[in-house]
Amino acid sequence: MKAVLDALPPDLVARFEREGWLLTRNYNDEIGASYAEAFGTDDRSAVESYCRDNAIQFEWQPDGGLRTRQRRYAVVLHPVTGQRCWFNQVAFLNEWTLDPEVREFLVDMYGADSLPFNTRFGNGDPIGEDVVALLNDVYQAHTRREPWQAGDLMLVDNVRTAHSREAFEGPREVLVGMADAVRLADCVPTVAGAAR
Repeated sequence: MKAVLDALPPDLVARFEREGWLLTRNYNDEIGASYAEAFGTDDRSAVESYCRDNAIQFEWQPDGGLRTRQRRYAVVLHPVTGQRCWFNQVAFLNEWTLDPEVREFLVDMYGADSLPFNTRFGNGDPIGEDVVALLNDVYQAHTRREPWQAGDLMLVDNVRTAHSREAFEGPREVLVGMADAVRLADCVPTVAGAAR
């Protein structure tokens, strides 16, 4: 997303390009998806194999849950155009994006290190509430809304465009089709030596 990338402070972009970002997920049977739901199997060896194949660190918890960590690029080059793109979920999966009451409850219940998901800078440093607020403000400033109507067709380039949906009421049916997959390895990082 070039517009978002261009709107962010250069020093923040430089840090994310240099370090990447870290996603930690905690899977358990109490909150969020279990590892069996997330990975489509309850076979631990299959989960471990998937993690190894995709550069995901994993750690089985004493309660039977699973904690994963993956360090990824924050800025990549588009595989077709070569354009620099802000391509990550740093803000969406960060604890500061949660409703404050929900965040407080989850921290009290599970501890700060055992939230269902959280993001950090690639070196492991916490991402402050101010940075997440800035990222969300920039996304908001560059959001385009399109009201759906029956028969609409939307094509989204997942590398160039962040996408989501807002709350809605009533029935709806949306059919989704995926085109050719683009592997992250196809989107070379913008800085040599950056996180994978």
